[in-house]
Amino acid sequence: MTEEKYISSTQLARALGLSPRSIQRYVQQKSITPEFVTPGGHYRWNAERVKEQLKALRERRED
Repeated sequence: MTEEKYISSTQLARALGLSPRSIQRYVQQKSITPEFVTPGGHYRWNAERVKEQLKALRERRED
């Protein structure tokens, strides 16, 4: 059984080479969705799933 690792928006931005603001914009546009939101309102992400979401977004834009 593999334990999933969830990261913060800042860590996600760093991992993807984006700015934290870009992550916020993608969320506002509903292009990416977090795995969950903490009780304090912070997003938690699975980086691999976000990469898949962004890849699908690019493919839709190319069509």
